[in-house]
Amino acid sequence: MTVRTAGTDAEVELAIGGMTCASCAARIEKKLNRMEGVTATVNYATEKARVSYGGDVTVRDLITTVEATGYTAQEPTPPDEPAREDDEPDLLRPLRQRLITAVALAVPVVAMAMVPALQFEYWQWLSLTLAAPVVTYAAWPFHRAAFTNARHGAATMDTLISVGTSAAFLWSLWALFLGTAGTPGMTHPFELTIARGDGAGNIYLEAAAGVTAFILAGRYFEARAKRKAGAALRALLELGAKDVTVLPADGPEKTVPVAELRVGDRFLVRPGEKIATDGTVAEGSSAVDASMLTGESVPVEVAAGDPVTGATLNVGGRLVVTATRVGADTQLARMAKLVEDAQNGKAAAQRLADRISAVFVPVVIALALGTLGFWLGNGAGLTAAFTAAVAVLIIACPCALGLATPTALMVGTGRGAQLGILIKGPEVLESTRRVDTVVLDKTGTVTTGRMTLLSVHTADGTDEKDVLRLAGALEHSSEHPIARAVTDGARERLGGPLPTPEDFANVPGLGVQGVVDGHAVLAGRDGLLREWSLVLPGDLARARDTVEEAGHTAVLVAWDGEARAVLEIADAVKETSPEAVRRLRALGLRPVLLTGDNEAVARSVAREVGIAPEDVIAEVLPQDKVDVVKRLQSEGRSVAMVGDGVNDAAALAQADLGLAMGTGTDAAIEAGDLTLVRGDLRAAADAIRLARRTLGTIRSNLFWAFAYNVAALPLAAAGLLNPMIAGAAMAFSSVFVVGNSLRLRTFRAA
Repeated sequence: MTVRTAGTDAEVELAIGGMTCASCAARIEKKLNRMEGVTATVNYATEKARVSYGGDVTVRDLITTVEATGYTAQEPTPPDEPAREDDEPDLLRPLRQRLITAVALAVPVVAMAMVPALQFEYWQWLSLTLAAPVVTYAAWPFHRAAFTNARHGAATMDTLISVGTSAAFLWSLWALFLGTAGTPGMTHPFELTIARGDGAGNIYLEAAAGVTAFILAGRYFEARAKRKAGAALRALLELGAKDVTVLPADGPEKTVPVAELRVGDRFLVRPGEKIATDGTVAEGSSAVDASMLTGESVPVEVAAGDPVTGATLNVGGRLVVTATRVGADTQLARMAKLVEDAQNGKAAAQRLADRISAVFVPVVIALALGTLGFWLGNGAGLTAAFTAAVAVLIIACPCALGLATPTALMVGTGRGAQLGILIKGPEVLESTRRVDTVVLDKTGTVTTGRMTLLSVHTADGTDEKDVLRLAGALEHSSEHPIARAVTDGARERLGGPLPTPEDFANVPGLGVQGVVDGHAVLAGRDGLLREWSLVLPGDLARARDTVEEAGHTAVLVAWDGEARAVLEIADAVKETSPEAVRRLRALGLRPVLLTGDNEAVARSVAREVGIAPEDVIAEVLPQDKVDVVKRLQSEGRSVAMVGDGVNDAAALAQADLGLAMGTGTDAAIEAGDLTLVRGDLRAAADAIRLARRTLGTIRSNLFWAFAYNVAALPLAAAGLLNPMIAGAAMAFSSVFVVGNSLRLRTFRAA
């Protein structure tokens, strides 16, 4: 049970079933909000409703209201363990079975209708036999949803599909059993003439079966994408340690599951292990890599009395930590809650087809009824009047509409995948059109996300190669990320192996010392040199100050009793980031740099990539990133967020458009709407361009899908609809839609 009480108000999260489109979520939300003292948000993607209620309202009342609206509701119970990706949910399996049935049976029906050579003597009866299960069993979800919508006076894409396929199928039945379509050897006429007929020899089974199969395919792939809605939360919670070594006061150390840890327990964290939960260091000192939570690229030095956060990585020495927060109170759990809140609060994108259907369906039905009444009133006879009315419904059947979104999305997403861009669904495309601000996480997005040796400042008479050889060899014995940056940089610049140090010693919080090739070498902070009574000469002191003013880390190197060099270490900006920012500006977007790093580092990176100082937001905690996005949205901006870390997941979910770097964490990737597989920020601009172009293609597809059929509606209403004209209109609109979608294959990265 997910119920929280706050004063006189309570909050509950309900699992909603039976929704088929975003308008369903809007309808449920409207019904709940009409209740006294109730505030509700319904998310179509996660199939959840978050409801705050008070007064005499009970959870049972909320569930009853949802059920009265035509849907199901229940309080979700958390599973004992996360669902595996290869476990197909019960709701997805029947949809898959319906799709397989529809495709297997509809393909021969369409083939026989379109290829005259396949129309053998009794082909129409085989078509009926194959089409019947498609229109009844496979299309049942559409009929059920149409009935639910009709009860509430609404019309959506489901209504149009149900009405169109039912009209085509029922008319075909009438023509086969009561008309002349069942005559052996019947074929469709193929002359494009306009003449009044009784329609008794025409069948439209291929339209009924084909539309059902196409739209079921789109629904199935959409349902598969929706399965990932909760994956961001699972990915976050799985980041933490699974087991912990507890140090009881009255016995030997023991390893227990993290869930058994209690506030006040002391536990051991060895080098290379994750910290099990939030706590305070009781013994030891080390460097902690907290970048996945905070975005801070420089490891944090901790000692006795310093706070540490669960799921961060101990990269230095042995620590003993006293637990201060466990379970749902930890920072990691609170971040998971932020992601869930952002997903639930995110406005569900209303499907374009549903918006069109809401107007188109009532108009077509009214026109069909008007046609029936007109011909009856003019004494044309029941058969002729009914023929004209049904012809109106058949010509409006959304064959091309069923292709409009899936084909463009399939081609667009396929082309995107070739370019390293993964688009999750059609709702994403609508967001790209409105976006005017792009918020860029710094670490791992604009920068490489790892410490790098940027430059070497040497004293007069000192060879840079000697500095790199001695410092790189000494730092090789340390596990500290800054030490690894020095070693990797030295190897890369020297292009060869490094010597092995002797008498190596780590000086906690200051640096390292040892003997390399007979030289007594020091590498670290000012304090380490002061312990050896060494003073930086003026040029090196100025170099150190310049490095630190830029927010970078200065590593001082000395040997044989003399300070020799200053190494500049920082999270390097990716080579492609400045160009990426220029491309984003060219798309009319305002780039904003958002980071947990300090102000000096953030401004230095912003200058390098071309972001204005007023658009730099630094020293932001993970939970505050969501607030920054909300603040920009409250200013009327439509916000895209680009990030790669766990600390970005909630902001990615909150943003109008979330773009996750494929080189980042699973939590960020699952919370985003678009995934940039290459990890190249330039792909963000390409992704927005591709998404906008795909959306434009869908819009033009929808226009022409209706335009061809609407043009023939007057002929249908006049009773002059030749079956060849109807078939030509449907076929040509479908071919145009497919051809228009295939143009997306020519999209090129800038």
